[in-house]
Amino acid sequence: MTGQQLYENIRRKKTFLCVGLDTNTEKIPQHLLQDEDAVFTFNRAIIDSTQQFCVAYKPNLAFYEYMGTKGQAALAKTVAYIRTNYPDQFIIADAKRGDIGNTSAMYAGAIFDTAGYDAVTIAPYMGEDSVKPFLRAGKWAILLALTSNSGSQDFQMTEDAAGERLFEKVLRISQQWATEDNMMYVAGATKGKLIADIRKIVPNHFLLIPGVGAQGGSLEETAEYGLNSRCGLLVNSSRQILYADSSQYFAEAAKTEAARVQNKMSQYLKQIG
Repeated sequence: MTGQQLYENIRRKKTFLCVGLDTNTEKIPQHLLQDEDAVFTFNRAIIDSTQQFCVAYKPNLAFYEYMGTKGQAALAKTVAYIRTNYPDQFIIADAKRGDIGNTSAMYAGAIFDTAGYDAVTIAPYMGEDSVKPFLRAGKWAILLALTSNSGSQDFQMTEDAAGERLFEKVLRISQQWATEDNMMYVAGATKGKLIADIRKIVPNHFLLIPGVGAQGGSLEETAEYGLNSRCGLLVNSSRQILYADSSQYFAEAAKTEAARVQNKMSQYLKQIG
């Protein structure tokens, strides 16, 4: 999916919502566990009920790898289901890959060729050769820049002698590797006004924003500091939508929550025209 196609979907649907499929069998409605393929059954219901309010889905691979071959099979079915039934959806592998070049090439093949994702999250701290294998036409590398966890203070906020913070150096240098047409950046919603600092360095790139909702990030702040003239945001919500209800009406509750977020996003998009 190209950037233009993603922008067109945002404009058409009036939303920049990404639904995170962090499916946990300990949290899904317990009546589903009677199903032989409970994880896929849950994901399918969530996707069907939210697809009209979002432009992207982001499975977190760790949740499926934890379940072994059964979990990975459910993940593959989930991706195939989205591809077949909702081909306009952007699918992100939340894998946080990052290794030496030849290993990254294998990861890129697994993510893009075998599994068929549009994008993958990457830890860029091993440098250019660890990222380049993911830079393909029509595919996206999403680099971790300033993350939402408390531990981000340990390294990402440290300054060099010139006063440049590490996350700023990542943003500045990585732009030499790719363009805004195949590279995005992760910026945590809990960082608030720091998103404005990110925008000074990468004004036109898409930002993938986790941390809204259960992690305490503010959609209002994210829109204020992160929106550019064409939107330029994908805001992820996982637990707040997935686990809005634990009864047999979980899908309806997820739909209601996704619709609520989409409604807010449509207002922000209207403000930027």
